[in-house]
Amino acid sequence: MPSVSVADAEVHYRVTGSGPGLVLVHGTASSGETNFGHLVDRFTAGRTVVMPDYSGSGETTDGGGDLTVEGLADQVVGAARAAVPGPVDLLGFSLGAVVAAATAAREPGLVGRLVLLSGWPHGDDARHRLTFGLWRDVLRADPELFRRLLLHQALSPPFVSALGDEGVALALGAVNPGPGVARQVDLDLRADITGLLPSITVPTLVIGLTRDQIVPVERARLLHEAIPGSRYAEFDSGHLALFERPDELVDLVQDFLG
Repeated sequence: MPSVSVADAEVHYRVTGSGPGLVLVHGTASSGETNFGHLVDRFTAGRTVVMPDYSGSGETTDGGGDLTVEGLADQVVGAARAAVPGPVDLLGFSLGAVVAAATAAREPGLVGRLVLLSGWPHGDDARHRLTFGLWRDVLRADPELFRRLLLHQALSPPFVSALGDEGVALALGAVNPGPGVARQVDLDLRADITGLLPSITVPTLVIGLTRDQIVPVERARLLHEAIPGSRYAEFDSGHLALFERPDELVDLVQDFLG
C-alpha cells in the first residue's frame, strides 16, 4: 500500500480506479478495507477510490499520542492529495463521518460533495457516553468480549438472527480490532465538531439508520440540522448498513454524487 507522511504519522491508503476522486473514511475498530472493501468495485467506474487508514487502524503508524478529529482530518487530506489531483468527494462512516465533516469544514477547496453515514455532532449525550464508555471498559478488560459486544451492537437484531449461529461465528472472525482501537474509542467519547459544522458549505448528504444501536438515528438528525443546506435520508438498518443494506446505500450515494 502507498503511504504519505502527515505530522508524526505514516498514513497508509489503498487507491484503485481512475477519474475524479472519492475518499472513503472508515469507522472505529475498522480500516478502509474492512468497512469498504466489498463496495469498492461499485464506485470505480469513472472514479479513483481512495481508502486511507487513519491512526489506530491498518498499517498506519504514529507516535502513539491521543487522537484528535483535526489530526485525523489532516491524515485524510494528506492521503487524498497524494492519491488524486484536484477536488474529491468524501464518504465518511461513523467516526469517519465525524472526521469527514471536519475535513470539509477545514478544507472547503478540497471537497466537492460530502456524505455522512451514521455520524454525530458531539458527545454531550448520556447514552453516547454510556455506549463508548462501555466499549472502553470492556476493551480494557477482555478484547474477545469486546469483539462480541461490537458485533452485537453493530448489526440490527433481525439481521443477526438471519445470519444464524454459523453466520455469526463467521462475522465474529472478521472483527479484528487492532491495538490502536482504544485510542479511537477515547476519541469517540471526546469528539465535538459542533463549532465546525456551520462552516460546511459543500453539498452534503446526511444518512441516519433507524435501527442503529451505536449512533441512534436522532444523533444523525442533529448532525443534519447543524449543517446549513444539507440533505437528509434514513433507512431501516443497524449501524453496519455497509453490510446490511449495501445496494440501497450505494444507490443513494451514487445518486447524490451524480
